[in-house]
Amino acid sequence: MNSNYQTYFGLTAEPFKSDLRQDEILHTDELRSVKKRFDYAVRLGGVALITGDIGSGKSTALRYASDALRASEHKVFYVTATSGPILELYRQISDEMGIHATGRSKAAMTGHIRKEVREIVEGKRMKAVLVVDEASLLRLDVIAELHTLTQFNKDSKPWLPIIFAGQSMLVDKLMYRTSAPLASRIVTRSHLEGLNLDGVKLYIEHHLRLAGIQSPLFEDAAITAVHQGSGGLLRKSNHIARGALMAATQAQSKTVNADHVRLAATEIF
Repeated sequence: MNSNYQTYFGLTAEPFKSDLRQDEILHTDELRSVKKRFDYAVRLGGVALITGDIGSGKSTALRYASDALRASEHKVFYVTATSGPILELYRQISDEMGIHATGRSKAAMTGHIRKEVREIVEGKRMKAVLVVDEASLLRLDVIAELHTLTQFNKDSKPWLPIIFAGQSMLVDKLMYRTSAPLASRIVTRSHLEGLNLDGVKLYIEHHLRLAGIQSPLFEDAAITAVHQGSGGLLRKSNHIARGALMAATQAQSKTVNADHVRLAATEIF
């Protein structure tokens, strides 16, 4: 397939991209719900949980909620979890915070992280927020210890709210007895599901408008096919819709029909 659909359809920008600015993100009810819970956890200094299938928009929701925080009042630290030991996660957090300490033991690293959070809260009069994406990758022994990062002044000061985002298996991991100290700090939960048919229609039209298209380009049957092929998941919808544009271009069609969508769907997982 070639990729000259942008010229063929007169698009002014690449459609269905993931690196959207804050003002370009479609503000769905689900997104507003995540932001409301995100803000609630930050205000309380608690832990929030955001779950959803792969490609359901968790990372976009995190970006939408965290970018809306006032930079003059909040310091947001974002890390992507791995399946490594807790020291690896502490190194990620330390690097994100700009901590370059020599001590690399668990005790030393938690001390350095707490010291940085204390400086942010007491010294700079700001709020620190830790966001952990792909948190479903975290090992059980890591989850069992993570609550210690939130303990300040004999666990009386909620100075480090943590937002975890991951697949639904994260909930299963939090049900283990060893996970109880962290799970008990969760004050709110969100779960992102695929968009319904109307939601997919709005999503496609929104992204086409961002690319300079105001008139209907996807036929109704094509939108239904995108919904069926993607299950309403945003990332998959992006791939299928973009592939359908390429198929329509090759067929020299001025609209995208269901056959173009079905052809595009055969090329993705």
